[in-house]
Amino acid sequence: MGDPGGIGPEVIVKALADRSTRDLATWRIYGAGSALDAAAERAGIEPFWWRVGADSKVIDTALVHGTLLVNSETDGAPAGGYPAEATKLGGALSFAWVEAAIADARRPESDPLRTDGLVTGPISKAAWSLAGRGKYPGHTELLATRFKAKRHGMMFVTPRLRVILVTAHIALMDLRHALTIGRIHDAIDLGVMTCRQLGIERPRVAVCGLNPHAGEGGMFGDEDGRLIEPAVRLAHEQIQQSGGSVTGPWPADTIFGRAVEGSFDLVVAMYHDQGLIPVKLLDRDAGVNVTVGLPTVRTSPDHGTAFDLAGKHRAEPGSTRSALRLAALMAAGRSSVAADLAP
Repeated sequence: MGDPGGIGPEVIVKALADRSTRDLATWRIYGAGSALDAAAERAGIEPFWWRVGADSKVIDTALVHGTLLVNSETDGAPAGGYPAEATKLGGALSFAWVEAAIADARRPESDPLRTDGLVTGPISKAAWSLAGRGKYPGHTELLATRFKAKRHGMMFVTPRLRVILVTAHIALMDLRHALTIGRIHDAIDLGVMTCRQLGIERPRVAVCGLNPHAGEGGMFGDEDGRLIEPAVRLAHEQIQQSGGSVTGPWPADTIFGRAVEGSFDLVVAMYHDQGLIPVKLLDRDAGVNVTVGLPTVRTSPDHGTAFDLAGKHRAEPGSTRSALRLAALMAAGRSSVAADLAP
């Protein structure tokens, strides 16, 4: 569910109220029943889920219901509901729900409680820190640790763009020391693998430069030539035999426009905001965050908790709906196209 004080409960209710989305899979919601009920009441939506307690012994028999709420509230909600701000309680609950979802995704295939994928609602990193979970900057790092993923990354899929990040939750001033040829190559390789999983057999990959004008031949730093170019050459040599291509480094201020026009299937961005600004500018309500490199499917909406909108019935569910749909399609092994993600 994400943070119970954020917009997670609202966008989940609204997104799954769409029968075309709900019918794609059997859904299990880990969260707080009171938050889900309140969101449904504000939106005028009749509850469509079956509720069981988190420690219930009948969860396996209740799985026949299309949408199952695994409710963690044993003593009810706080008086007045969950505050629309970062709190220790919100951090502890949202972290516990992710851990429960991970545990079910790691069950043996023969176990009826095993899940085929995860869709995570928005969490507050500040709340996780208040709850003593600040070791993990976000979902991606926690998932990579729990699944023991040696290589992993954040990829964003929208109707018009696919972007994978070389680095994610690190300070900009630390970026220069975090980039390596191997790290850049891993991001390219993981992005290519995911593109093929999405049905793009011969992906055309564009790699962003780090510096303005991709370094302008070394005038604005040497990272583009020293680190990015060798990674691009290696990746291209590996992919060209199967019909794809990897080119770059390209100036980041122009390459996203070319990708939107159809010249490229994937853009590799060096850092968080370099990749996320165009994604959120162009497809804010339809973008999906995909964690690549895991042994299970994991998606999430591309927005945060939006505490300022929580409880006001103003949150748009488009990104969550897209995350749910893409997770179901990927878990079923079906190729995704732009139409699958239309808001």
